[in-house]
Amino acid sequence: MVLDGGKCTLLMVLILSSVTPLTHLQYLSAGQMTDLIYTEKELVQSLREYIKAEESKLAAVKSWANKLDALTRLSTSDPEGYLAHPVNAYKLMKRLNTEWTELESLVLQNPSDGFISNMSTHRQYFPDEEDETGAAKALMRLQDTYQLDSEAFSKGKLSGLHSSALLTVDDCFDMGKTAYNDADYYHAVLWMQQALKQLDAGEEAVVTKADILDYLSYSVYQMGDLPRAIELTRRLVAIDASHQRAGGNLRYFERLLFKQLNEMNQTYEPASEEPIQLGTYSRPKDHLPEREAYEALCRGEGLQMTEARRSRLFCRYHNGYMNPRLLLKPMKEEDEWDSPHIVRYLDILSHGEIQKIKELAKPRLARATVRDPKTGVLTTANYRVSKSAWLEGEDDPVIERVNQRIEDITGLTVTTAELLQVANYGVGGQYEPHYDFSRKDEPDAFKRLGTGNRVATFLNYMSDVEAGGATVFPDFGAAIWPRKGTAVFWYNLFKSGEGDYRTRHAACPVLVGSKWVSNKWIHERGQEFRRPCGLTEVD
Repeated sequence: MVLDGGKCTLLMVLILSSVTPLTHLQYLSAGQMTDLIYTEKELVQSLREYIKAEESKLAAVKSWANKLDALTRLSTSDPEGYLAHPVNAYKLMKRLNTEWTELESLVLQNPSDGFISNMSTHRQYFPDEEDETGAAKALMRLQDTYQLDSEAFSKGKLSGLHSSALLTVDDCFDMGKTAYNDADYYHAVLWMQQALKQLDAGEEAVVTKADILDYLSYSVYQMGDLPRAIELTRRLVAIDASHQRAGGNLRYFERLLFKQLNEMNQTYEPASEEPIQLGTYSRPKDHLPEREAYEALCRGEGLQMTEARRSRLFCRYHNGYMNPRLLLKPMKEEDEWDSPHIVRYLDILSHGEIQKIKELAKPRLARATVRDPKTGVLTTANYRVSKSAWLEGEDDPVIERVNQRIEDITGLTVTTAELLQVANYGVGGQYEPHYDFSRKDEPDAFKRLGTGNRVATFLNYMSDVEAGGATVFPDFGAAIWPRKGTAVFWYNLFKSGEGDYRTRHAACPVLVGSKWVSNKWIHERGQEFRRPCGLTEVD
């Protein structure tokens, strides 16, 4: 092993400072010389311990390098395909936020200037704690929407797809801890239980069984299951009798349970020691009234496309009401829904145009915003998880061409429309049910634009999605699945200017894949002669 020059110098100083100077050797007895032999032996042992420590650190770093080398070879061979699996995306966030920091600490024990300099250069681009937490919550969102158990995630089984993207005991524990710290005890139970299950199956882990049982028992208590909380806490006490909380928690849980049993005149029945399964506890209600209907549509359930309704849907060639640019090459138009009328256009964007739009948008992508209905100010919201960018015609001829194409197809002017918004939905990316138009209780939503309300939505799909990512309409039970190069179009307002409340829609979470869309929100101003007012409220 080659030692660093500075360390060698320090080591020689240590050796020499512990040995009697040569000029004084002649005055030492044989006994004293013998002591020097033992001193040297101790120094040699210290040297070997130093080398062993260095080699141990180097072996640990080599192990990291080998593991990460294999990972990066796999991920860089097909970045989008690799990140299409939400577990891979979560673990990438976790590695860069947590594990690389641990490696940095390991190397800093014996500083390597080159590595640290490189780390410092790239650290600004690393995800932070919020990003890692967001990725964990995205997995939980997918778990809920698509009714997946934690074991399916941990083994990489999603929507019939099998992958080598696995979650370890420590990964599952960290997922559960993320939920626990957010007071989300429902998901904390699911993930702590999975961590315990994998640990009991013999998988190696850094986290201890006692730690898992500690979090799991309290989370189960918070879900109102006292018998199981007692059973889990007893297991914890059996493992670690001196645990600082377990004994107190157990006595508290037992007092609480027996008090309840006495009040209801019931006898105590020990809880099952079987693992807690998905569905054991009810998922807490949240802010979204149509949560169940929305998520069912995302799974392809509850669709209201009957045979009678399907018989009223047709496909045709559409020339934009005799638009000169579409006469020789009309658009292929398909009915997706009869009322409200939703149509899909095929071959709306070429592969080259899609690539150019993505290229222009990527440097500008930022967390997507929504308009606060009370203040009209754009802000981020947890119910919209995507990144977006706004592109204008001056940015590139492709954008100008796409804008013109939308105008030709719809017959509506895009002069008063908003800029082309490009959005990318990654792991668990979604936009919960919402209206594109402003309602009567938010009259100032688009006042700053001065172009009236959003009369229509033109939505381009710029990627296929392997699983999830549908556009759903909970009010009438429709689901529209992304197909690269196609677009869907619908009116948000009746001809009278009244909002069509049936158009409340959502972007389902992306389960596997990466969803790219671009949309054009077309406004009222300038459409007076292109889409004249109706005589009744629902014209």
